[in-house]
Amino acid sequence: MSIKDRTPTPPDHSAKPERDGNAYRTWRLDDGYQTMVLASRRERLPQCVYWGTSLPDGECLQTIATAYGVDVTGGMLDENPDLSICPEAERSFPGQPGLILCGADGLPLLPRFVYHSETQDENGISLHYLDADNRLRYTAQFLADPATRIVTVQASLASERPVHLHWLSAPVLPGPQQADEMIDLAGRWCGEFQLIRTAWSPGVRFRENRTGRTGHEHFPGLLIPCRGATNVSGDAYGVHYGWSGGHRMIAEELPDGRRQIQFGHASGIETAPGHTFATAPLYATYSRDGLNGCAAAFQRHLRDRIVTMPAPQRPRPVHYNCWESVYFDHKLPVLKEIATRAADLGAERFVLDDGWFGKRDDDTGSLGDWDIDPRKYPEGLTPLISHIHALGMSFGIWFEPEMVSPDSNLYGAHPDWALGGADQILGRQQMVLNMALAEVRDHIFGKIAAVLSAYDIDYVKWDHNRVLPQPDAAQTRGVYALLDRVRKNFPDVEIESCASGGARIDFGILKHTQRVWLSDSNDALERLRMQHDAALFLPSIVTGSHIGPGNCHTSGRVLDIAFRAWVAAQRHMGFEMDPRELTDREADILRSVTNWWKHNRDWMMRADILRLDSVDPAVIAEQQLAEDRSRFVIFAGKASTSLQILPRPLRLTQLEPEANYELTLINRDMAPKLSRGAPILKERAIRVSGAYLMNYGVTLPWSLPETMYVIEGKRA
Repeated sequence: MSIKDRTPTPPDHSAKPERDGNAYRTWRLDDGYQTMVLASRRERLPQCVYWGTSLPDGECLQTIATAYGVDVTGGMLDENPDLSICPEAERSFPGQPGLILCGADGLPLLPRFVYHSETQDENGISLHYLDADNRLRYTAQFLADPATRIVTVQASLASERPVHLHWLSAPVLPGPQQADEMIDLAGRWCGEFQLIRTAWSPGVRFRENRTGRTGHEHFPGLLIPCRGATNVSGDAYGVHYGWSGGHRMIAEELPDGRRQIQFGHASGIETAPGHTFATAPLYATYSRDGLNGCAAAFQRHLRDRIVTMPAPQRPRPVHYNCWESVYFDHKLPVLKEIATRAADLGAERFVLDDGWFGKRDDDTGSLGDWDIDPRKYPEGLTPLISHIHALGMSFGIWFEPEMVSPDSNLYGAHPDWALGGADQILGRQQMVLNMALAEVRDHIFGKIAAVLSAYDIDYVKWDHNRVLPQPDAAQTRGVYALLDRVRKNFPDVEIESCASGGARIDFGILKHTQRVWLSDSNDALERLRMQHDAALFLPSIVTGSHIGPGNCHTSGRVLDIAFRAWVAAQRHMGFEMDPRELTDREADILRSVTNWWKHNRDWMMRADILRLDSVDPAVIAEQQLAEDRSRFVIFAGKASTSLQILPRPLRLTQLEPEANYELTLINRDMAPKLSRGAPILKERAIRVSGAYLMNYGVTLPWSLPETMYVIEGKRA
């Protein structure tokens, strides 16, 4: 990476650029793949005048900055107001400003920032701007990472007097002019990560999540494919806002045609006046390899820069969660029997879900009373944990620390600890604890620490099953602080972020946790699509995927065990059904797929997940490509019935054209009786070039809907 200030010295325009409107102060960030150029004149806030494929080292940045300027014509101002990294309303900017704030008296402040100083190191640059009249200091930070190809940008504001902040955007980035549409994400419970395509047009694509958590509804990401881009080719841009407390996104096309992208906290969630404010990091990347280039950058950055595992060298364990087998009905003999069966199938971790504490027989009470239920566990958890350890499995446990039941001892003693009014609408019959209060965090930590200290526990499923009564940034910061305290005191414990499934998944929460529960839906058909789309941001190593019951509890759909198992094997694999219900055939298939996953998990957890451009919309396919590019696995799921009779070739991506690859269909026994021909992959492995696989592709045998073919590939 290089960070270069290319302000010219002869003549001395850099020292006094305000005297010459044609001189620019310029900065350049490179990571070996992409270049970002910032430029400012008259000491104003800089604009991002270039962001895209790497520029030559000798590129004249003064020319780049000058060429970014556009003409003026009738019906306009005599000069285009800057689309800066924080557009200022006071400078006649015609679109959404990057900062909205008021003084303590409630009167609006209209800042006009001027250059003050900058700091640079080998990792990036920080630019400091002042507004002397309003006694404000604005700082924008830019960090480039050559290993992950992510540029991280963040803004902060300091005031000498208390101010009310309504909106602060992370440094604003330009929307590409070559794009016709943008892709953001919507969703619902059991239907997360739905891609929404919206055409660019004059005006604003405005999205705001005010639920107080990341939300099923609005994952804080945006992808912008340029014209003609697909999963595997073309120019594309991606951004993700790493914050768990609700966000605002603005994608605006100005009347003059310029485009801006803003991300920040949801407006107005800084409820108290303050002296300092900051956005969360905005992670940005440019790709010349289609959406997959963005996806690989986000996956690598999350895996290698955000998440910190308690034991990085330890293989990801096959997970068993007892929720959909027993729910609240905890009986020690039953749990022991289930654990024995799960271990026989290949499980390596057993997680005891909701129902072990207080008087928790359903979801109407006891949240906050984190003491082991003596009715269900008269000797505590020791008999269960000892049995699980004897089977060779580790033990995990469920908490929902941020919540309290009105019917609980904790709420009876401290009703003032609940966030929101006493007459609020409940969610899942529970309330939210005020995590901004230190005494609340101390109490919760004490309860969690008592359990983790008393027992050998290496995993916590940390749940969050309702929206907040009102969004509040202090709540999110309090959650982060509590998670950090737990991790500091119990560094060997892994924490999963669960929020009614996937309602709190973002790079902010994953700085403090190590796994996410993508969805409460264990329907493999729904999971196939969700995992495919979530891979635009999430790597396998953090994405939990479980094999649910044959008759799915959330959809009622009945799916074969082989399909359910292979969908789970695409990510961090686990089970979440009653293993006693399996037939011998089902147990054999599950054991076989689990053994395959264990054999391949080390390289797969560090692989790039590349979405393939299937010409058959019934097929959802991905290619997981090893870090050293020597091997890959193709998962081709049949989500519905094809319109045509025969399978269409499936093109692969990012292989070496001149290299030969050996391909093996490892579950050829899944071909149904209606597959009556003899395509070669049903008979044996084939060896072909990367050029062939990327230009023609691989043709699979005919298949039924709701089945999956799995192909291993190795560079010969």
